[in-house]
Amino acid sequence: MDEHVSEAIARPDLIDLGAGLLCLRFESMKVASALAAVRHLLDTGAVRPGDTLMDSSSGIYAYGLALAAHRYGLRCHIIGSTTIDHTLRLQLAVLGATLEQMPPSDDLGLDQNRRVRRVKQVLREHPDYHWMRQYHDTVHGLGYRAVADRIREEAGAGPLTLVGGVGSGASTGALARYLRQSAPDTPLVGVQPFGSVTFGSDHVTDPQILIAGIGSSIPFGNVEHTLYDTVHWTGFDAALAGSVDLLRRHAVFAGLSTGAAYLVARWEASADPGRRVVFVAADTGHRYVESVFARHGQAPEVADLSPREVGDLKELAPPWCRMEWGRQPAPDQAVHLAD
Repeated sequence: MDEHVSEAIARPDLIDLGAGLLCLRFESMKVASALAAVRHLLDTGAVRPGDTLMDSSSGIYAYGLALAAHRYGLRCHIIGSTTIDHTLRLQLAVLGATLEQMPPSDDLGLDQNRRVRRVKQVLREHPDYHWMRQYHDTVHGLGYRAVADRIREEAGAGPLTLVGGVGSGASTGALARYLRQSAPDTPLVGVQPFGSVTFGSDHVTDPQILIAGIGSSIPFGNVEHTLYDTVHWTGFDAALAGSVDLLRRHAVFAGLSTGAAYLVARWEASADPGRRVVFVAADTGHRYVESVFARHGQAPEVADLSPREVGDLKELAPPWCRMEWGRQPAPDQAVHLAD
């Protein structure tokens, strides 16, 4: 029996969608990350009960950190993205977390940079706060060991491909490392939005981009580029198609990044029928009701979509591109310099 709701939320469901597709469905994926990270910090004495944890978040990490703080008797201070919605704001308030939300902005890059500046300002004012550094501290990968064990146990011993949004790098990177301990040849396929610096698409714009959480305008230390075999970049319309089809065909109600991962996983599974493909569904679709699901009538058919193969980052362009990354190092603009 669980002692706290966060422990139940941290465990995903693994759903067989058929045709070689497995959906790793989280209610809120970053709960697994935050819970294990905070437990480790307490065990090592880096933080103590009553301390304040702080970080920047576009949404689901804020919820995960607030739950972990609630579970372990800590305070929580979030520098939040403009994308954090009313429902999450209320949950954070009732859980006792303090939220500083950035002012409205159509530029998620500006939003992200504002958050980083504010984090550093708060640390100068409160040097006793513990900055979680979800984008740079490898402690955030610890929570995915149990998830990887479950994938291997339930998916069986056959060849497996892992697909998921890159984001901070903690989830797909850690899952790949743990899965490769028993199957070193496990391919890792990363999913990115256009306009993200992480895999060098920052020169490409998508005016409708709403895929917060899987791309970045700044380099992240937790992204280990040499883990990734393949990268797909999807625009808003392609991700919309994936989200709507996933709900319509499989009754899985999930966010926009999941729609992009599902679209990519379908293509990868069809290209290599001998492998099973597990894709990460990071959260539910509730915060995308108006921006995505209310537009379901505009969604293209997924069967009509396919990626354009590119061999150079200069060739990237919406709506969807695929590149054999080949576990190469980060592009220059994505190299993180330590704080």
